[in-house]
Amino acid sequence: MPIYSYQALKAGKEIVKGEITASNLKDARDVIRKMGLVPTQISEYVDTKTKKGQTVSSLSLAEKIDFISTLQILLSSGIPAVESLMFMEQEAAKRKIRDLSRILKTQIMAGSTFADTLARYPSAFGYIFIGLVKAGEEAGELEKTLGRIKDLLTKQQNTKSKVIGTLMYPVFVIVLACVISLVMLMFVFPAFKEMFEQQEKALPFITQMMINAGDFLKAYWYTIPIFIIAFASICYFSYNWKPTREYIDKTMLKIPLFNNLVMYANYSNFFSVFSVSYDAGIPIVDCLQLGVITLTNTILNQKISHAITKVSQGLQVSQAFKATKVMPKMLLFMIATGEQSGRLGEMLEKAVNFLDKTLDGIIDTVTKMIEPIMLLVIGSIVLVMALALYLPLFQSYQQ
Repeated sequence: MPIYSYQALKAGKEIVKGEITASNLKDARDVIRKMGLVPTQISEYVDTKTKKGQTVSSLSLAEKIDFISTLQILLSSGIPAVESLMFMEQEAAKRKIRDLSRILKTQIMAGSTFADTLARYPSAFGYIFIGLVKAGEEAGELEKTLGRIKDLLTKQQNTKSKVIGTLMYPVFVIVLACVISLVMLMFVFPAFKEMFEQQEKALPFITQMMINAGDFLKAYWYTIPIFIIAFASICYFSYNWKPTREYIDKTMLKIPLFNNLVMYANYSNFFSVFSVSYDAGIPIVDCLQLGVITLTNTILNQKISHAITKVSQGLQVSQAFKATKVMPKMLLFMIATGEQSGRLGEMLEKAVNFLDKTLDGIIDTVTKMIEPIMLLVIGSIVLVMALALYLPLFQSYQQ
């Protein structure tokens, strides 16, 4: 239902403002009158905007964890949802959470359920969050489900932090190497240029190339930010354009060690959502549909989505996943064991623990391998720069 903002008179003298949900303007006016108010102005929101006209934006992982943790504590303490949201509206540290709490509170007061209210803002909460909350509310264990969601999001945040932390070191080293190279080309080599030109012999190719590059960069320095922006734009376009994204994701699954990092990071999130939603009582096909949303690798997403179609047609989960040929054998064995023994939920938890331990081991291995590779890269750059500087000097000594 649409949201209406209103301005009304209370007790004939006090002006109050607020929001309500109603099917149309007439119903909105009736709801306001039932609240003991005299409506003076009613207007409908467009695109779920807040009071200041800002679109309701998505929540980050940290903001979702903060929102869920606070709400779970309040609900488990016996405080009704409306009063819990009212408290968050007034006391939440971030403006985004306060605004969302206010809108959710208003719609629940108008008669909507908590899950239905969340469903109106998929961009803010995500379909996984909404699906789990709906299952928990229907089962009468909303507080317990929120606890599961909090643990799930915390785990996803930890996994994301580990992967980003592993990749930050090489990125930092590469950026630092580029900056040092630019400084050498633009300031160090020009300082030796006059001395090199006094030699009778032609300069070595590598030295001449460095001097020419330095002269070009000093004369056309503005090409550096243009190149950086163009390179970043190409990378962004390539990663978001479907054909190149599929090619990149397919290539990542073929690079030794890094393919395991991508695969296990994706499956860690997938099985975590699968396990939590299965424990919440959601039908298994819907559990898989929620889990596949977390697969960021397009190849894995396509193959698992195809497997889910087969499951919906009656095939067992283990058999459907085995046909994809992208699922680790240990996970297939755990799922098959769970299906045969009737303890699928228990085996899914063990699968999540297995994935976490395996992923930690892969991240440690990748981190240890990156260090010597980066040393090799830096050493190569230093070697090239040193040869470019000292080869002319060696020539002069020979003369």
